[in-house]
Amino acid sequence: MCAQPTCMTDPSTSNVLAEIERRLRSLLPADLYAAAWIHPSSETLMRTFEHLRTLQHILIDYIPRDVYNNPPQLGVPRYEWQSGTLLFTDLAGFTPLLEARAAEGITGAEMLLKLLNRYFSEMIEIISKSGGNLLEFTGDALLVQFPADDARHDVAQAIHAGLRMQRAMAPFRRIPTQQGELSLQMRVGVHLGRFVKADVGTPQRMGHVLLGKAVTVAKQAEGAGLVGHVCLTTAVKAYLSDRIQLKPVDDDHWVVIDDFTPEELGEYEITLARRRTPSPMLFDRSVPALMDEIKASVDLVEPLASYLPRSVLQLVVKTAAERRIPPAFPAVAVAFVNLMGLPEAVDDALPAETPALVQCFSDAFSLINGVVELKDGILQKVTYHSIGSEMLMHFGVLNPDPSDPFRAAEAVLTIRKLVESITPPLVQGQPIRLTCRIGLSYGPVFAAEVGERRGRREFNILGDTVNTAARLMSRAGENEIWINQLMYGHVGSHFQVRPLGNLPLKGKAMPQPVYALGERRVDDTSSFRAW
Repeated sequence: MCAQPTCMTDPSTSNVLAEIERRLRSLLPADLYAAAWIHPSSETLMRTFEHLRTLQHILIDYIPRDVYNNPPQLGVPRYEWQSGTLLFTDLAGFTPLLEARAAEGITGAEMLLKLLNRYFSEMIEIISKSGGNLLEFTGDALLVQFPADDARHDVAQAIHAGLRMQRAMAPFRRIPTQQGELSLQMRVGVHLGRFVKADVGTPQRMGHVLLGKAVTVAKQAEGAGLVGHVCLTTAVKAYLSDRIQLKPVDDDHWVVIDDFTPEELGEYEITLARRRTPSPMLFDRSVPALMDEIKASVDLVEPLASYLPRSVLQLVVKTAAERRIPPAFPAVAVAFVNLMGLPEAVDDALPAETPALVQCFSDAFSLINGVVELKDGILQKVTYHSIGSEMLMHFGVLNPDPSDPFRAAEAVLTIRKLVESITPPLVQGQPIRLTCRIGLSYGPVFAAEVGERRGRREFNILGDTVNTAARLMSRAGENEIWINQLMYGHVGSHFQVRPLGNLPLKGKAMPQPVYALGERRVDDTSSFRAW
């Protein structure tokens, strides 16, 4: 490519285009990028502007509203303490439904996506009407924040939202499939407390995370709850009105008795503004005016784009015109990495120590993302489990390859060494104990863009393979990597692997063969690229 666009272009246009060319590389599809560089006419620049505007709308729908309302400075960690009520949901019955639809091929994938998006659309509408902020999709689960106010209206908002969501599950209790009638039900957990909300990472890849024990306790409330109910913690119970009746689950959790009339519960607490305002009309379509608009659009889009993994961003850019990513059932390697001791340490840290904790988490996130991308994987996000925060990563979702299990195994081994090399930050003047535990599985997943068709959504993976990786991680010990039977079948002869026997895993009817992954065998000279 020449150093400047075609010589027939006005020099001022060439200079502006050259200034932002590197920034446009990741934001434009290849054909439009080439056309804009070779012949930046009014027509081509208008197409570029319209694409960037569409991409901006898509990215706004992909991230929490507090991020797009106040984007961070790229690559500069920031944080703030917040108080509020957190609501976690989780679906029960999704794995049998996924397996039934997977047997139907692409038709089953489309039917499953349609059903999931109907479910998510109804839940997201309830969350919005109830005053909640949807922070993330975690597979088929949701994490919602209700910001606190002086009167603690956030508690009632979260409980009412949970009850409305449970009532909205009625149409999903009888789902016909070729393998018989199946059902989707939901658990909801609610907890209030203080937590750190942070933006971490590099200019190329940012992440929006919650740190603190309150997040873990909220997830534990969902797990302790009953299907079809809203489960509360002791902290929430202390703020309840006499109107709300409870039934104890254990010493620390209660479920709400839903005896509200439709008039008492209502449909909403507060009406929020739409996620985005209408796009302004562009009246001046001259080349100089369009270049100004393109540059302004890049300034808006670039921070939002950094929250997507690079491979996912490329897919979103490529499919922006259709505004749809087709669903699929690929076989992939999935890993969860739990940084033990770091996310929860913010609760015990002195105020002066908190910035170093956030910086350490940011560094770890960035370095781990670098390892995963080097092995052609995707670090999907920081997500949340009953044992703490973890990072979800996968290998082979967009371009399945026989080498996926091998690259995933090498990646998690490198990550374990990386975590061991990190200098732990101080809490109360003493270095924390920073270790990790990792679960790695191989098998089929459902990969799709889930959520509202023209609203809050994201590209994600779901299914039993994802759940298995999470459960292996939760059972592993410090600095251990546990893998499932299918992963062992692919990499067992290339790495040192120790059988752990058949172990019970949550959600599995029978104990499962589990293995501890060790280093690559010294006598292994195979090249996984040749597989």
